[in-house]
Amino acid sequence: MLGIHEFWLFILSGLLLNITPGQDTLYIVTRSVAQGRRAGLWSVLGISSGSAVHTLAAAFGLSAILATSAYAFTIVKLVGAAYLVYLGVKMLRERPSPAGPGVEPTFRHESPWAIYRAAVLTNVLNPKVALFILAFLPQFVDPAKGSVIVQILVLGLIFNIGGTTVNCIVAISAGAAAGMLRGSERFSRWLNRFTALVFVGLALRLAFAERR
Repeated sequence: MLGIHEFWLFILSGLLLNITPGQDTLYIVTRSVAQGRRAGLWSVLGISSGSAVHTLAAAFGLSAILATSAYAFTIVKLVGAAYLVYLGVKMLRERPSPAGPGVEPTFRHESPWAIYRAAVLTNVLNPKVALFILAFLPQFVDPAKGSVIVQILVLGLIFNIGGTTVNCIVAISAGAAAGMLRGSERFSRWLNRFTALVFVGLALRLAFAERR
């Protein structure tokens, strides 16, 4: 297919990787639990958009900068970690409106665009994702059978479609499960605090990530 090397092995590998929980999965689950299914789905779209950016960067050689420059890797990961801490603090300051069981909570300062944008930035500012895509996709490229750029873009698109599908299921499931428990403003505040702690934990994990 378009010169792609071992296409079906790529499909199987991509599926296994997409169903393996990672930082993006935890981020989506946390958003879905704290803010409901819609927030989770907007986060999925943001994560998918960020992955598309990483695919473009890999296809055109930009991600190689992170692979070869420890300085660039450190700068990007620290900015990403700082942004996650900012999101955590923002969640702590937010005051959700009371919602009954099964009712989506509303937040005064979180529009769908804001949730989407936050998810894009958390993904784009994670250099580990960039290095993963840079290492994973080229394994299935055959330079002798077509444009390397086109092959990487096609592989990235297929991988992203699979990841988006899995993440949508995760967001809907997590949002529904939390919806059955959601019934008071106090419970929603505790969810906010839990979300803030998760974001800070993700920030620490990213800040101490190594370039390898």
